[in-house]
Amino acid sequence: MKLMVTRALTPAVEARVCAEFPDATFRNGAAPMTEAEAAAALASYDALLVTLGDQVRGAAFAGPLRAKIVANFGVGYNHIDAAAAKAHGITVTNTPGAVTDATADIALTLLLMSARRAGAGERFVRSGAWTGWTPTQFLGHHVSGKRVGIVGLGRIGTAIARRCHYGFGMEVVFHNRSTVTEPGLPARQVPLHELLAISDFVVIAVPATPQTHHLIGAAELARMQLHAHLINIARGDIVDEAALIAALQADQIAGAGLDVFEREPFVPEALRALDCVTLLPHLGTAALEVRDAMGFMALANLTAFRDGKVPPNAV
Repeated sequence: MKLMVTRALTPAVEARVCAEFPDATFRNGAAPMTEAEAAAALASYDALLVTLGDQVRGAAFAGPLRAKIVANFGVGYNHIDAAAAKAHGITVTNTPGAVTDATADIALTLLLMSARRAGAGERFVRSGAWTGWTPTQFLGHHVSGKRVGIVGLGRIGTAIARRCHYGFGMEVVFHNRSTVTEPGLPARQVPLHELLAISDFVVIAVPATPQTHHLIGAAELARMQLHAHLINIARGDIVDEAALIAALQADQIAGAGLDVFEREPFVPEALRALDCVTLLPHLGTAALEVRDAMGFMALANLTAFRDGKVPPNAV
């Protein structure tokens, strides 16, 4: 198969790609593919290895199509029009499982940083303005023993819940679109409106779909407690970013920790200006071992398809 790889990958993954597909083309570069670039790639290659931000949707499917498989490097694939791909006989795969623990770790990183105002404190030290410890400086919120509400109890949501409960003695409530009879830890399923009203920390862990677009908007944020923090490690457009900025500016909630953004990589200046927000550049899976595992999983999907087998992670 003639393969295009849209971004630079880890050395170990690129070496294995070259071994399996000697004529692979590495597009590299930091910028994601536009729809026009994706259309050209779909017309010119048998297989694409794409990742977050590559616009494999809309007009990308309007022209001639040579590609038969689009292997996504990542679990979330809302940048790919999977329905259009299926309609044109193109298989789409992703990399679930490999990202679970790393993404859950980032959720806890953000939860702790937001609660304890670590981002603001770090900026304060770097500014040179710190004159020493005082009893009332950068007072945050305690985490241990508090209640966390997790929106979406899939693989990642469950991993976050386990860390919160067993690591910090937190009470776990969760909202899920389907009933979860055995969550695997002490946890209580509640409607979304109740979760928002009773949680000290709300963690978003649902996939980005048309149904979850702006799942958290002005009305939902208004239900949260004044001392509550919102953590999003899923996809940016699940939260109405303008509504979140307004809620934070009005002190409707105490803070937020975000690893994803609605128009990524664009982050509004109004959001960057808020000292009560911790902002990370989509670090959820940014660990060498994890990126290796993701790449090897994406490659396993490609090689299975090439060899006439069903890819293990078709979506």
